[in-house]
Amino acid sequence: MFSLAADLIHVFSSVPRHLNFIDHTSDIGWKEYVLSELSKNLAALVLVSPIYCCRSQRVQPVIVDAGIYLAGRNQFFQSTEKRATPDGFKFFTGSPWVILNRRFIEYCIFGWENLPRTLLMYFTNVMLPLEGYFHSVACNSDFRNFTVNNDLRYVAWDDPPQMEPRFLNITHYEEIVESGVPFARKFREKEYLLDRIDEKILQRWRHRPVPGAWCTGRKRWFSDPCSQWSNVNIVRPGPQAEKFRRYMDRILEESKSSNSSCAQ
Repeated sequence: MFSLAADLIHVFSSVPRHLNFIDHTSDIGWKEYVLSELSKNLAALVLVSPIYCCRSQRVQPVIVDAGIYLAGRNQFFQSTEKRATPDGFKFFTGSPWVILNRRFIEYCIFGWENLPRTLLMYFTNVMLPLEGYFHSVACNSDFRNFTVNNDLRYVAWDDPPQMEPRFLNITHYEEIVESGVPFARKFREKEYLLDRIDEKILQRWRHRPVPGAWCTGRKRWFSDPCSQWSNVNIVRPGPQAEKFRRYMDRILEESKSSNSSCAQ
């Protein structure tokens, strides 16, 4: 996160609360199709690398207990039997990082119509369900009109795009700051860029919390200013708040002026 929590609170306090932020598309292209001819000759259940699968297929394969294997392994069990692309709903995919409003979450949990539960059963056996479930529920329901096609993240892709984005480094610092985007990915462990962000943007000292307006102690090298505090409800935006505000205004205006992204 590259904005103070106070910046997020400050900006989102004026954003309509009925909106969801879900980066999505229905253009799954090559993701929809089956494995190569070689895989057709394998046994009834085969072990498949997630990296290989994700580029080769998304909709038709049947994945056995994907969540279990994601938690502890780097391979999936996949049935050689395929299922047809669904025609009862439109399949959407996108970023697994989403910001959802309360009413949409309640809709997914309580399912006062069949759609959320139908999709839940379908996505139980889909490769990487977090990249499709909420996207498909939102775009196949009335929530399609309240969904902003953005995940509020800075990501650097190769050209042409590869399966994974590029690792960010110090050369991306200025672009990240000027973008106003509050989140970014991805980073190598102990990346120097993260130290620069802590120091320059978050004003965070090493091994200490990000200071807020509630911190009243004196800032010294040997003491933590947040060891003393006053009103913890004080929200004082930092220098990135205005850039985040402009970014938010722009994507909301684009969302209003364009046709529903769920129609794509």
